[in-house]
Order: sequence, then C-alpha cells, then structure tokens
Amino acid sequence: MPTPQKSARLDARVTPDLLDQLRRVAETQGRTVSDYVTATLQSAVRKDIADLELIRLSREASDRFAAALIDPPELAPAMKRAFAHHRALVKSA
Repeated sequence: MPTPQKSARLDARVTPDLLDQLRRVAETQGRTVSDYVTATLQSAVRKDIADLELIRLSREASDRFAAALIDPPELAPAMKRAFAHHRALVKSA
C-alpha cells in the first residue's frame, strides 16, 4: 500500500532530555525521530478514538441495562404518542 503524501507540519517544543530519549529509541528502531514520533502519535490517537467510542458501565449499571433489555419497562405516554405519530408519517409517505 503506498504511503500517503505528507502535507501538514506539526511543531512541538520538548526538553533536551526528551529529545535525547526520542533520538535513542528512534535509532534503536532504525527510524528517524520524525518517523518515530509520527508512528507513536498515530497509534496513540487511534487508541484514544477507540476509547471515546467505547461505553464503560459499572457492574451495577451493566446489570440494570441487561435487566431493562430482558424485561423493558412500559413505554411512557409521550413515547406511545411519538410512535403513533411516526407510524402515521411513514404510512403517508
């Protein structure tokens, strides 16, 4: 798969110690500092996006959610009216 062409630039100020660490680890992986930082950043961003899309429930909330799926409560009157309105709209379409 071809590598996408890079067209944006990111500048960051880091401590000299961090830059030394970046150089050392990039060198051990046979990469440039830029390639190492880009790959590491991309991996972190993917993980953070995945974490944002994942819903975490406590044990108690998970049990309540499962119980509601198994035995859902009766619909509120407003929800019943909304369903009836939707059915009327869909039939007329």
